Amino acid sequence: MALFQKSASGAGALPRRVKIVEVGPRDGLQAEKAQVSTAIKVELVNRLTAAGLSNIEAASFVSPKWVPQMADGADVLSQIDRRLGTLYSALTPNLRGFEAALESRADEVVVFGAASETFSQRNINCSIAESIDRFAPVAHAVKEAGLRLRGSISCSFGCPYEGKIPASAVVEVVRRFRDLGCDEIDIADTIGVGTANHVQQVVQDASREFPLERLAGHFHDTYGQALANILAALQVGMTIFHSSVAGLGGCPYAKGATGNVATEDVLYLLLGLGIETGVDLDLVVAAGSFISESIGKDNGSRAGRALLARTRSESS
Repeated sequence: MALFQKSASGAGALPRRVKIVEVGPRDGLQAEKAQVSTAIKVELVNRLTAAGLSNIEAASFVSPKWVPQMADGADVLSQIDRRLGTLYSALTPNLRGFEAALESRADEVVVFGAASETFSQRNINCSIAESIDRFAPVAHAVKEAGLRLRGSISCSFGCPYEGKIPASAVVEVVRRFRDLGCDEIDIADTIGVGTANHVQQVVQDASREFPLERLAGHFHDTYGQALANILAALQVGMTIFHSSVAGLGGCPYAKGATGNVATEDVLYLLLGLGIETGVDLDLVVAAGSFISESIGKDNGSRAGRALLARTRSESS
C-alpha cells in the first residue's frame, strides 16, 4: 500500500496515516493557575487512552517551585490505566527529573531547547549550546535505560524578543538534538506566528538533517493559523502533530491569546482529508467536554463545541 495519497486539490501528496501526540494533560494543564486534582488528571489521561491516542504527555518532572501544577506527576503516572502500545511521556529538564520519570515508568523522556538565543537566556538562563550540553547526561541516561528520547524546539518560527526566527537557527538545534540521540524532534511554534510557507520551508530544511518521519509539528493557534500550518506540513510529508484536547493551554507570551491547537479540530481536519489516525473523535470530544467542565473553562475546540451541540440537539 502506498504511504501517501494525492490531495483532492492536487496540491501534493498527503500521508495516509498521522500520529497525534496529545499534550493536554501536561502542556495544556500546566498553564492552569487553580490546582487541578490528581484524580481529574488521571481521568483525563484514561479517557484519552481509551480514545486511541498512542502518545500522551502525562507529566512533567520540573521543580514544583516553577510549575506547581505538575507536582503530582509521579502520582498521575502511577494511577493511570495504561494501554499496551501507548507511550506516556514526561518532561524532564535534568537528571533528577529523569530519575523521577524512570521510577514512575514513563515511556518517553522529553527535553526542551529553543531556536532563539534570547528566549533561551530568558527562559532557562543559558545559551542554546549550554542548554544542549546540560541535556547530554540526561540523554545518556535515557538511552541506558532503554527509553525513548524526544527533543522539543521552542520558538521555531518566531520569538517574543527576536521576532522571526530563520530556518537555519532551527536546523542547527535539530542537528544538536539529533547528535544527542533523540528519537523524535518537535518543531514548536511557541507564540503561534508561523505561516504556511514558512512552515514548509522549516520542515523541509530540518528534514535534510533528521528523518522527516520522526519530525513533529507543534502549532499554537494564536493567529488562527494552526490548522493551515498543519495542512502545509502535511503537504511536505510531516506525519506527527501535537495537539491539546479542548485547546487546553494558553500562550504565555501573547496575553489573552489562544495556545495549543485543539485535538478535536485537528482530528476533524484529518478526517475530512481521509487521513487515518486510529483515534475516536467522539471519545476525544467527550474528553474535552469532561476536562472543560471539570476545571470550569470554556471548551477551546470549535469542532468539539459544534459536535457536542449537534449531539445534544439530536438527543433532545
